[in-house]
Amino acid sequence: MIKSRICGILGIRYPVIQGGMAWIADASLASAVSNAGGLGLISSVNAGTEAVRDEIRKCKELTDKPFGVNIMLQAPNAGEIARLVVEEGVKIVTTGAGSPAPYMEMWKEAGIKVIPVIASVALALKVQALGATAVIAEGAESGGHVGELHTMTLLPQVADAVDIPVIGAGGIADPREAAAAFILGADAVQVGTRFLAAEECSVHMNYKERIIKATDISTIVTGKTLGHPVRSLKTPFSMTFAKMEANPEVTSEEILSFGTGALRKAVKEGDPDGSYMAGESSGLVKRIEPARAIVEDLMLGAEKILREASSKYLE
Repeated sequence: MIKSRICGILGIRYPVIQGGMAWIADASLASAVSNAGGLGLISSVNAGTEAVRDEIRKCKELTDKPFGVNIMLQAPNAGEIARLVVEEGVKIVTTGAGSPAPYMEMWKEAGIKVIPVIASVALALKVQALGATAVIAEGAESGGHVGELHTMTLLPQVADAVDIPVIGAGGIADPREAAAAFILGADAVQVGTRFLAAEECSVHMNYKERIIKATDISTIVTGKTLGHPVRSLKTPFSMTFAKMEANPEVTSEEILSFGTGALRKAVKEGDPDGSYMAGESSGLVKRIEPARAIVEDLMLGAEKILREASSKYLE
């Protein structure tokens, strides 16, 4: 079995974390991943603060294993969610889209382990100084909101810079990529896109089918002109969004209005005009299967690759 300090810190069997995907990561998926030995996450971006409370309580009924909540710090209700996780006794929080500084003291007093998503060495050092338990170094191959650096260059530089555990994310969907992340210095991997095809993932079947049919060139990054780049599958929506961005006569307000609610349409309705956020690794996802099968394939497969690497490449 792959040995990792993150397993002891978080109380999990396998060093694999399910991405806290907005409108997607709910109690059903999170509990399935946690029951499989990984760390499941519930997204705080859905139908409101009380809906998050409901998902946390459902997850407690579905698993006795550790799970966490992902908090988007730029969300209007971020402060409410920050207090909610304390009230509900959540012990692991991942954060994105902002600094966790305003909430760190409260979370640390509550015994919460805080793991921010970072996209640069500078950010990794800042959150380490704040008292983060670990960091998620997420490359631009990932689905959803992305940074500039890619996993293969970001991950080893962050691993060299910080003393806390580093979780590699972005473009990880099969055992080869997981093994590569460990070699690059990761203590664990975070996986999002492949879990979209988990049986326990509640996204619309149209979403799952689009992922399974995807190829290596099926994604596009939009939103750069707005300062919020997002990677998603190429669909009528995303291609129209890209054309609007390229048209100097279209205002930012018009573009933002066009994109409002697009992710929810894809997740809940399977609407062709929705935003199907997904990573570049979509082309490697070939089937719908239980979350346990995904976790075990990633971890047992990566272990096998790492064991065989020395005999394959070294005399």
